[in-house]
Amino acid sequence: MAPLPPLPRLPFVGDPLRRIRVPADLDSVTHVGAEADPRDAGMTRDQVEAMWGSARRLYRSGVHPALQLCVRRDGHVVLDRAIGHARGGGPSDGPDVPKVPVTTDTPFVIFSASKAITAMVVHLLDERGELHIGDRVADYIPGYGRNGKDAITLAHVLSHRAGVPNLPGHLMDIENLGDWDLIVETLCDAHPASRAGKTLAYHAISGGFILGEVVRRVTGDDIRTVLQREILDPLGFRFGNYGVAPEDLDLVGHCYATGAPVVPPISTVLTRALGKAPDAIVEASNDPRFLSGIVPAGNGVASATELSRFFELLRCGGELDGVRLLEPRTIMRARSEQSYRDIDFTLGFPTRYGLGFMLGAEVLSLFGPNTDQAFGHLGYTNTIGWADPQRALSAALVTSGKPILYPELPDVWALMRRIGRCVPFA
Repeated sequence: MAPLPPLPRLPFVGDPLRRIRVPADLDSVTHVGAEADPRDAGMTRDQVEAMWGSARRLYRSGVHPALQLCVRRDGHVVLDRAIGHARGGGPSDGPDVPKVPVTTDTPFVIFSASKAITAMVVHLLDERGELHIGDRVADYIPGYGRNGKDAITLAHVLSHRAGVPNLPGHLMDIENLGDWDLIVETLCDAHPASRAGKTLAYHAISGGFILGEVVRRVTGDDIRTVLQREILDPLGFRFGNYGVAPEDLDLVGHCYATGAPVVPPISTVLTRALGKAPDAIVEASNDPRFLSGIVPAGNGVASATELSRFFELLRCGGELDGVRLLEPRTIMRARSEQSYRDIDFTLGFPTRYGLGFMLGAEVLSLFGPNTDQAFGHLGYTNTIGWADPQRALSAALVTSGKPILYPELPDVWALMRRIGRCVPFA
C-alpha cells in the first residue's frame, strides 16, 4: 500500500493553529518498540507500514507534539511505535526548552479513555457480588438521593443516562481535586437535569466521581488502590492507574493545547461538559496535583502499549498471559448496547454506548469501517483505546496535542479507517 502524500501546510510563522515545527526527518524522532513478525499474526509488513504511514501523516499535521500507536492482532504486537517529543516540543516551547524524545514506554494522561478502566473496576466488583449495577447509587451513598436523584442507578451512570452530566466549575479547580469529601458532598447536592434513564448526555467528569465513591463505600479503599490490587498488579502493569506516584511525575509526557482556539458555541459546550475551558483543562493536566490525584473519569495515565494491553485483556474474555481477572459474561454485559444512536445531548451527535464503553458501528464509527462489534473509549481529544473481536484486534492511539479544530482533522478518521482496512477479519 503506497503511503498517502503529505497535505499542504500553512506557514508556521504567525500560524493561528498552534502547531509544532515538524522535523523533516521523521525517523530521527521515531522510537520503535518490540514488534512481532506480522506473519505470526496473519498480516503483512506492507499492512503494518501502511498503518504507520497514516500515523505519520497525522503527526505531520503539527498539532501533536507526540504520538504513540500500538496495534495487537491475535495476541501479537504487530505495531508499537512513537514519534515526536514527550516534553519540550510544544508550539510555544522555544529552542532553550530541553526536548525529551517520546518512546513507546512514555506514559500520558489518557483523559476520558480512563472511563473504560473505571467501568471494569465496577463490573469486577459486580461479578464478585460486592455491588450490583442495577442498584441505586443512593443505596451506597445515602445522601446522593437528595434533590430527586433517588432513582439513579449505577447502570444509569455507566451508560451516561443518570441525568447529572455536569459539575460546578469550582470542583475542577486544581486545588479542589484532592478534596474528595467536597466532591462527594457537591455530587449529593446536585439537581438532575433530566429524569434518570430518560436522556443520553455524556457525563464527562461527574460519573467517574460517583462510581469512585461507590467503590470506596463497598471496599473501604479508594478506587486507585482497588484498580492496582485487582487488575494492574496481577498483570504487571507499570502504569495504567489514576495519576502516578510522586517519584514518577517527571516521566509523564506533557499535554499541549494545539489547533485553533475554540470559540462559542463549541467552547460553551466543552466548558459546560468539562467544568473548565478546554485550554484550562489541558494546562491543569500537567499540574502535579492533577497527575497525583484521583479523577476516575479523566486522569488515567498510560502509554499506548499499556492501553492496548488493557483492551487485549477484554478482547480475550478477561484472561491474559495465563491470569484470569474477569469472566467473559462480565465483559459481554459491559459491552451490551444501552443507546442505539440516540442523540447525545452533551456531545450533540448520535452515539452508541454500552455500560462503560463507546460502541462501534458498520459505517459511522470511531473505530473504523465495519466495526459494529468493536468497543472502546475516546480520550480528549485524539486519544483512543479499543478492541475489535471480529478482527482479533486490540489497539490504542495516544496523542499529546489537544486540538479541537484544525484543517487536518480528517487524518484521525483516515488513520482509524486505515487500521480497519489493514487488519483482516479473524
